[in-house]
Amino acid sequence: MTPPPPPAGPAPVPVPGNAAPRHARPSRWAGRLRAVALASLAVVCLGAGSVGTAALADRADEPVAASPTPDLAAAAPTRTPTSTPTPTPTCTPAPLEQRAAATLVVGLPGVRSATDPLAQEVVGLGVGGVFLSESNVRTATQVAALSAGLRAAAGRPLLVSTDEESGRVALMRDVVGAGPSPRRMAQRDAPEAVRERAAETGTALAGVGVDLDLAPVLDLDDGPAGGVIGDRSFSADPATAADYGLAYAAGLADAGVTPTMKHFPGHGRSTVDSHARSSLVTATVDELAATDLLPFQRAIDAGAPVIMLNHLQYAALDPDRPASVSPRAYALLRDMGFEGVAITDSVGMGAVNLRWDFPAAAVEAVGAGADAVLTTDGRHAVRMRDALVDAVRTGRLPEERLSEAAARVTALAGGDPVAMSCLDVTLPTLAPPVALPTPTP
Repeated sequence: MTPPPPPAGPAPVPVPGNAAPRHARPSRWAGRLRAVALASLAVVCLGAGSVGTAALADRADEPVAASPTPDLAAAAPTRTPTSTPTPTPTCTPAPLEQRAAATLVVGLPGVRSATDPLAQEVVGLGVGGVFLSESNVRTATQVAALSAGLRAAAGRPLLVSTDEESGRVALMRDVVGAGPSPRRMAQRDAPEAVRERAAETGTALAGVGVDLDLAPVLDLDDGPAGGVIGDRSFSADPATAADYGLAYAAGLADAGVTPTMKHFPGHGRSTVDSHARSSLVTATVDELAATDLLPFQRAIDAGAPVIMLNHLQYAALDPDRPASVSPRAYALLRDMGFEGVAITDSVGMGAVNLRWDFPAAAVEAVGAGADAVLTTDGRHAVRMRDALVDAVRTGRLPEERLSEAAARVTALAGGDPVAMSCLDVTLPTLAPPVALPTPTP
């Protein structure tokens, strides 16, 4: 049954310089995107080649996964980004197995105590982070004990993540309470009010030990509320989506929780749920550059620390590979100036898992440019770790690429990237206070 439309609220006030209609803005990134789209382009990034082999094994059903910058105005960067960390001379990195495990962020289906065998297995393996969903939640006290127990067992900095967007994707609803959808927030509230709401959410998350939220959504969508993205999107207008997405991210950061901007390079154009299968986005270079990419550019300029890549295929980038395993998608992201952690959407989703099993997907993703590989099922973590190690030892995955990924995830968790990979890493941050745009009458 289709829910009734949300009550009409005040339209978001336009931000200066962003008043043009969605499809009437200049294509700031058209030139760069065209370059990435050329079939003859030699992608200049570590591990750009295809790695791993296709397989149809180990499919699993998974739930929806899911900086001191005073001015958040949209402005394309003029710098040439340098996203490769600086090597530290005369340094011995952590063992290859440890670096491989550090790139994994894994779920713990049904686990509610850190003494659970699966919990003990993944933290003993050395994963970079864990992902908590509804199956891990009974009470706030229980979740706090679970997070603390996992960190104590790990004996090192460990990311504890969840997916709390508010609205229908709210895996910590029993902890933070129910909230309106992003679309409804943007329809009825000012950005500062959304920031305050997100800060309350972040405070509740931090209180139970969660330090990474896989939100907010920066995708553009004005379709049915229950669509694949639907009311998870703040708006179909790039400026509005950016304003409210950044407000939500700033609120999380105010509470000490790291936000994750998703789903690059934009999921709103697809009506296909990538949990089931992949879909080709046929938008032209100009269309992507003028619309879907703009909220992500705003986020990058504001110091976004983490960006999630989706599992859609893009004719303008790589029609044969989902963005999460496409070197061209990661090359575009870095060319836009992003120097943070690039994380995949869950690789157990059908769009990836129908072509690559969990171990192969991990190798494909890291080889393409991912720093963190997400799966909501940690029972595959050992084989994913082993596949990454084997890919390095057999020359299918450059060790430098794995080291770079491990260093970034380690830095995000609060660990020492030099001790992990002999690489000095400084990640961007949305450091509070982040100034929001001031609407004009």
